[in-house]
Amino acid sequence: MVYLIGASGHAKVIIEILEDLDIKVGGLLDSNPEIKTLLDYKVYEGLPVSFNPNEDKLIISIGNNAIRKRLASSSIHKFISVRHINTSISKRSTIGEGTVIMAGVSMNSSCNIGNHVIINTNASIDHDCILENYVHISPNAALAGNVQIGEGTHVGIGACIIQGIKIGRWCTIGAGAVIIHDVPDGATVIGNPGRIIKMGKI
Repeated sequence: MVYLIGASGHAKVIIEILEDLDIKVGGLLDSNPEIKTLLDYKVYEGLPVSFNPNEDKLIISIGNNAIRKRLASSSIHKFISVRHINTSISKRSTIGEGTVIMAGVSMNSSCNIGNHVIINTNASIDHDCILENYVHISPNAALAGNVQIGEGTHVGIGACIIQGIKIGRWCTIGAGAVIIHDVPDGATVIGNPGRIIKMGKI
């Protein structure tokens, strides 16, 4: 049985993936006492007494990368990775724990995907890409071969990254950006071609 941390719209998508895979959903965990149910599943403020740490698993259903890292780092329980039934994932690619892969994703050979990564609807990941922990690849983003994405980076909807590019940790790549040069840690990049508009602290 799987419990989701975070009763959000993102959780709705993950619930339907689990249902399609015939994986039983035990409920959701959320600190907001006003949320009682989501898609007819009960929302708890903490782990219910029925939770069995030897058998049950968790998924963090929160899109914010920093929050996902904080929750994952503080948990002693096991996480499950799931992928929508309508994906094309190379058998030679590896997927870390807690990672969720949405409908329509294509991933080619020899990719290495970290823990608690989100690869969203219709994203394309070509051969030999590396996505470190807590990365979020938004819908319709496209990564060419040998791209490396550092921990916690968010790649916006429809962004394109050409082959061999290295993007640092905790960056923000804007929607529709075209990345043709390496990006340093903490940078926010927008436009075509991509340009840095802000540098953040790591």
